[in-house]
Amino acid sequence: MKDRITISDIAKLANVSKTTVSFYLNGHHYKMSEETKNRIREVIETTGFQPSTVARSLNAKQTYLLGVLISDITSAFANQLIKGLTEYVQQRGYQLILGSSSFRNENERKCIEGMYNMGVDGFLVQPSPQFESMWDTMGIDKPLVFFDSPPRDTSVMYVKTDSYQAVYEAIRTTVKKGYTHFAVVTADPETVITRQERMGGFRDCLNAYGLDYDTIPAERDTSLAALREAIAPLIARYENLCVFAVNNWLLKKVFLALEDFRHLIPQKLGLLGMDAYEWNYLVVPPITTILQPAEEEGVAAGKLLIDAIERKNGEEHTCILKCKINEQASTARQ
Repeated sequence: MKDRITISDIAKLANVSKTTVSFYLNGHHYKMSEETKNRIREVIETTGFQPSTVARSLNAKQTYLLGVLISDITSAFANQLIKGLTEYVQQRGYQLILGSSSFRNENERKCIEGMYNMGVDGFLVQPSPQFESMWDTMGIDKPLVFFDSPPRDTSVMYVKTDSYQAVYEAIRTTVKKGYTHFAVVTADPETVITRQERMGGFRDCLNAYGLDYDTIPAERDTSLAALREAIAPLIARYENLCVFAVNNWLLKKVFLALEDFRHLIPQKLGLLGMDAYEWNYLVVPPITTILQPAEEEGVAAGKLLIDAIERKNGEEHTCILKCKINEQASTARQ
């Protein structure tokens, strides 16, 4: 027989999750129904359950642990951001617990619940569109900082780059080089706020110059052949076409799809993307990209969260960082 009753036992007997029991034990039950609270209370009284002092103190005292939730942990952007974040928080005596959602809201919930039960002092999240509404239902009273994708609730703490302005400036630069038609390759822009901002900068700049553009939808599973079939007619139709890929994983697919047309770069065909990694410089021609300060974003997000935990924020709750344009041969039209 087991020596003592555990939270798992209480959860099973009350027909609730372990997270719900943990919330109840730590006083985070103001959004919990009376029926649920009564059921947990009755099970605890019936079993004589006594939670350990250590378990109950995890959420009551500082653990110097920060929960970090990344949408795509395999991306180079995430790697650079985590590098800057890790170096900064360790200097201030904190450690990270890292999770990856793979853009799925159900994974976000599992990660947040797990990190909360580990007693993290706060959260850094690259959110899906459903995250905010999910968070509102969880009743977690811990500091939260969004990064990369800003929240719709602008009163929430966040760190981001000036995606809209950066794309606007990059497109204006290519217009001045003589490109007269544009194509944007993007995954569904409505699912991620960052994509919406980039599309907004792209569209507004071209509208200001009275230039037309085509939109080519592409996802991670879009084949190179499908991309080639979508882009090839535009190359044949327009004398000076510039193709913009809204993120780096799409940029790589576009570059590979353009294999038969690279001899046209940059005089008749321009290529522009986001973020510069090693492969961008090694290919021929090297690719012009908009650089996001990923490491700096990690540092800024860590500072914002730790200052909130230690109540040192003052009035600061946002940070917007500037991007740079790294001009290379792929748009060097004379």
